[in-house]
Amino acid sequence: MTGERNPRANEHQAGSPPAGEPEFLVVGKLRHPHGVRGEILLEVITDFPERLQPGVTVLVGEEHQPLRILSRRGHNKGLLVRFNEYTTPETVGVLRNSLVYVTTSDRPPLPEGEYYHHQLLWLRVLDDDGHDLGRIIEILSTGANDIYVVRGESGPDILLPAIDAVIREIDLENGLIHAHLLPGLI
Repeated sequence: MTGERNPRANEHQAGSPPAGEPEFLVVGKLRHPHGVRGEILLEVITDFPERLQPGVTVLVGEEHQPLRILSRRGHNKGLLVRFNEYTTPETVGVLRNSLVYVTTSDRPPLPEGEYYHHQLLWLRVLDDDGHDLGRIIEILSTGANDIYVVRGESGPDILLPAIDAVIREIDLENGLIHAHLLPGLI
């Protein structure tokens, strides 16, 4: 599973299917200006920071303002980036706390059998007998494997580890996940 976030994931209610894939994916958050040349610290949220290279255009803020990255360099756990039109700490400061997006069509392809988190959110989960367990409302990333949080019509949420013994099949075309419930999962 790959962790680029769908910024609208929390807008859906359980039981309401999303209207297709999101148009934009969050890849970072701009924090604060750095230095005097218009650099700003970018907190990286994507698993593919290598895509954020000079010359690449990203979309910034709720208005999805297109900005071309002029330069980038590593800094602590983030990146210091400069954009066209922003050459001083004062001008780039207006972007503070803005989310940075790419379009879904710009996402890198994944190997067979791997999925982006936003592709799995709101899929319906069925057990071995075809009983509807609910929909995936959240994906928790742990050190060992992801955990799918499944919310049904009633009862507590079900936590399904994203391991082969539990997740038998992911059928994106039909919006289904087939799961084998190991003892103690419910």
